[in-house]
Amino acid sequence: MIEKVYDPKKVEDKIYQFWLKTGFFNPDKLPGKRKKKFSIVLPPPNITGSLHMGHALNATIQDILIRQKRMQGFKTLWIPGTDHAGIATQVKVEKELKKEGKTRIELGREKFLERVWDWVKKYGGIILEQFKKLGCSLDWSRNRFTMDEKYCEAVNYAFWHYYKKGLIYKGKRLINWCKRCESSLSDLEVEYKKEKGNLWYIKYPIKSQKSKIKSQNYIVVATTRPETMLGDTAVAVNPKDKRYKDFVGKIAILPLVNREIPIIADQRVDIEFGTGAVKVTPAHDFLDYEISLRHKLPQIQVIDEEGKMINVPKEFEGLDVFEARRKVVERLEKEGFLVKVEPYELSLPICYRCEEILEVLPSEQWFLKIGRLAKEAIKAVKSGKVKFVPKRFEKIYFDWLGSTRDWCISRQIWWGHKIPLKGEEAVLDTWFSSALWPFATLGWPKKTKDLKNFYPTDVLVTGRDIINLWVARMVFSSIEFLKKEPFKYVFINPTVLTKEGKRMSKSLGTGIDPMDLIEKYGADATRFGLIWQVKAGQDLRFDESVIQMGKKFCNKIWNATRYTLIQIPNSKFQIPKEMRISRKLTKAQREILKALKKTIKTVNKNLKDFEFGKGAENLYHFFWHQFCDKYIEESKKEIKEGNPFAKKVLLYVLLKSLILLHPFIPFITEEIYQKLPLKNKKTSIMIETWPT
Repeated sequence: MIEKVYDPKKVEDKIYQFWLKTGFFNPDKLPGKRKKKFSIVLPPPNITGSLHMGHALNATIQDILIRQKRMQGFKTLWIPGTDHAGIATQVKVEKELKKEGKTRIELGREKFLERVWDWVKKYGGIILEQFKKLGCSLDWSRNRFTMDEKYCEAVNYAFWHYYKKGLIYKGKRLINWCKRCESSLSDLEVEYKKEKGNLWYIKYPIKSQKSKIKSQNYIVVATTRPETMLGDTAVAVNPKDKRYKDFVGKIAILPLVNREIPIIADQRVDIEFGTGAVKVTPAHDFLDYEISLRHKLPQIQVIDEEGKMINVPKEFEGLDVFEARRKVVERLEKEGFLVKVEPYELSLPICYRCEEILEVLPSEQWFLKIGRLAKEAIKAVKSGKVKFVPKRFEKIYFDWLGSTRDWCISRQIWWGHKIPLKGEEAVLDTWFSSALWPFATLGWPKKTKDLKNFYPTDVLVTGRDIINLWVARMVFSSIEFLKKEPFKYVFINPTVLTKEGKRMSKSLGTGIDPMDLIEKYGADATRFGLIWQVKAGQDLRFDESVIQMGKKFCNKIWNATRYTLIQIPNSKFQIPKEMRISRKLTKAQREILKALKKTIKTVNKNLKDFEFGKGAENLYHFFWHQFCDKYIEESKKEIKEGNPFAKKVLLYVLLKSLILLHPFIPFITEEIYQKLPLKNKKTSIMIETWPT
């Protein structure tokens, strides 16, 4: 007999250890022939992290898929692993050193990296242990790390492949630079924050010459960054802007510097911004750089990697940008060049790690040519070989791949994959190694058994925020190295928000720790409540009361099982794969079997269509309302009257319900399954036959 009350704390750890002992997370240890294969790679969480609500939802969805396929007779593989997380990890360790009164520079590269590896060994596995608490059936024997020995071999192989093909080159190009992290950032690592600023209107005198310009001998430009004007090499207007047709081709004099610069026409100038005339500073703005290439303008760098002014008049030399801005404005006003100042809302680029305001600078960096690779990745989705669910997220993918610049793959930090060239100190962008994840985890570049059996993978479950950072790069990397797309489907899981629709954040006090929910309600209730809230294509506004509902549902299942087992003491039943609906059965028995059959069909369609929330709802309503509220009540009368099929139907429906519910709530379903009086019971519910 089972206990009166279900206590997840007593069950979950015990059951997880039982699962590990069976070995069924490992595809090589699954029973039967299992000719069909199904594989997923876990998006590797940063080693710096701990489980958050996004992870919990993402992992639960993957576990539902892998558990269902395992029960459908597939040879299933779900690979776990973690990402070394370059800058994020380095910053964590530097903070630890700061507490000891030490710095990375004082320690030196070799000693610092020893400290990082010590930190990784101590804290790097925390999040993986939390995935176990959630019930994730990952094959831990295949656990990977983006800086383990074999993975490093894969990264170096990829680098040399691109390098030998002429796709990797070193060049002085504009980059996003964080002076605090002392490193370049790719465009996708740049975040933006709104801030109140100013728009300064400045007169640029026109060099005296015979001209049609009668009304004025200057042109007014508007800028949010007057300090960078010291590096201007042109003034630009839109060729369609009739106000300036007589200015194009003239020479302006750069205030404070007295440099002669041309007035040019370029279609990229926004007529609506400021006066419609803009200063062109090619060394410190991506658009200006693009304009400079078209018009063969020089690039003059006036800000260095420390955020100090260089190559400027002596009075500004060595000032930080904000002090330089103040002094430049002061001089402009004093000399009569400042026309007016207007308030203006700025969108400032900031470092996604430390939130430092970034500078755009010319720098010697390593780049990967994206052109051909991007075209291949676009083709993969347009041809339907890779499908996005929901489909609308294709747009983010296409927009980025259609407009992206060459990828700056070098970073000026110490922790990461060092660029494998003599004399190079920089490391590769974290995403360079992550882009190899779907196949490097399977043993590539070696032709391993796993690579042959499980590549390409079937589904990628991820968030919209890394469609460009990760998904697109995995697609073009996979096509480049294996000539096959890395997965068939990309399911974009909802973003988990607060109940009010705000971003969850620990620092803002709006974050919820899933480990607290597991402690309070159990892993099954947490999983079921999360999945219940997944609606097609919508963000998830998290409501804890739904987790409470999940706990009540688990209790309902437990109580229904207690009732069933009380009816069949000291008996063992041979339960058929499918129970025929015959006239020998009572009306109530026929109705519950029909309802079960309909639920099986519906839930199978739900899971095939990635409608996880609907699947959870359909199972809940069938079990609670049709099985418990209706049939269990009817069965009491049937058993009392001695109906020969009553107990068998009761146990059959309970068993099939447990199997259907297992991917959603694996712990309680396994615990109950082990207590069922079945003659033909399997070692674990994990390898029971999925109903069709």
